[in-house]
Amino acid sequence: MAVERRKDSNNRVLKEGEYQRPNGTFEYKWRDKRGKRHSVYAKTLEELREKENDVLRDVLDGIRKEKSNLTINDLYDLWVQIKRGLKDNTFQNYKYMFEQFVRDDFGNSKVRELKRTDVRSFYNYLVEEKHLKPHTVDTIHTVLHQVLELGVEDDYIRYNPSDNALRELKRAHTRGAAKRRALTVQEQEIFEDYLARQGQYNKWQPIFTVMLWTGLRVGEVTGLRWSDVDFENETININHTLVFYSKGEGDGCTFAVNTPKTNAGERIIPMLPIVKEAFKRERELQDAFEIKCEVEVDGYTDFVFVNRFGGVQHHATLNKALKRIIRDCNFDILDKNEGKEDVVLLPNFSNHSLRHTFTTRMCEAGMNIKAMQDILGHTDVSTTVDIYAEATEELRRTEMTNLANHFGKNKLIQEKVS
Repeated sequence: MAVERRKDSNNRVLKEGEYQRPNGTFEYKWRDKRGKRHSVYAKTLEELREKENDVLRDVLDGIRKEKSNLTINDLYDLWVQIKRGLKDNTFQNYKYMFEQFVRDDFGNSKVRELKRTDVRSFYNYLVEEKHLKPHTVDTIHTVLHQVLELGVEDDYIRYNPSDNALRELKRAHTRGAAKRRALTVQEQEIFEDYLARQGQYNKWQPIFTVMLWTGLRVGEVTGLRWSDVDFENETININHTLVFYSKGEGDGCTFAVNTPKTNAGERIIPMLPIVKEAFKRERELQDAFEIKCEVEVDGYTDFVFVNRFGGVQHHATLNKALKRIIRDCNFDILDKNEGKEDVVLLPNFSNHSLRHTFTTRMCEAGMNIKAMQDILGHTDVSTTVDIYAEATEELRRTEMTNLANHFGKNKLIQEKVS
């Protein structure tokens, strides 16, 4: 005897698990591998069967259904509990970024309903409406990607919707942006000369000289100890960095010592004579003013560069000092060249510009790229190559201008002779 198949109101045969409800809509019921019942609903049979296909793919891929209301915030709270292996300052920074920019709005999104376009739209919103810089969104993306990856690992979603979501944003919002410019040779000479002869700012000469002629990151410079400086072999041992970060809401900020994030960051670099003299000058200044290191950070002490109270230098303090030096140096130049319009002034620059300047000087000297990578502590040689290409392009332009000027002058001479 044939089994009569269930049909809908249009006399269409319904598959196993399909039902038409009294209000005319449709429902599909199934059990997961744990025996738990689930249902999906649709207005039409065609729409229902599309959802059935999604269910089948989820079942085959092992995607879990029991937490359909799971939000990004739920995954983030789990991530906070289980995440290990991050330095405390990095972990606190990630948490701050999520709590500040994700939790109250985008964090309430249901993970299972999240699409790649949703993540891209969120990043665009942060840049265009919240006016965040792309590199800030990059940090937010780092933590958000890790959080959503938990959803993939625990079978709540098939793929990570934040994969590659930042690539288009970076290309769109950094195109045509001003690049960090290194000091020209002439600007560097002006800066160094002003520090050497200006008594008010002479105390800053050693640390800025070291930064200019080693290419060290600001945290590497401020974290240097005297034991890291080998005067006999004329080398500097870079084995840690000093950071300043927030410990969390209500806990204030603190200094910490971090080991390098990569093996490339831990390195020994040669000490140029000008750097050696800068270290000696710093020691002489501290002896003259009876200054010594009075602080210990994570077991590290005897720091080379300390303030007048014996505490470690803060990167923000160095940037403020640079702004004052640039301002007064430019006033000094303008006062001495009153009425002239073609004077060279110092541009606005920061601590990191000094590292970029040193890199550019190495490029101009034709230094081997691999040697540059080792000195700078770049993990990826492409980072070094990009800076090299930028610096050599500027050098080529300068040389071509000099060539044009040279032949221009020769032409004028020939015209006078004829």
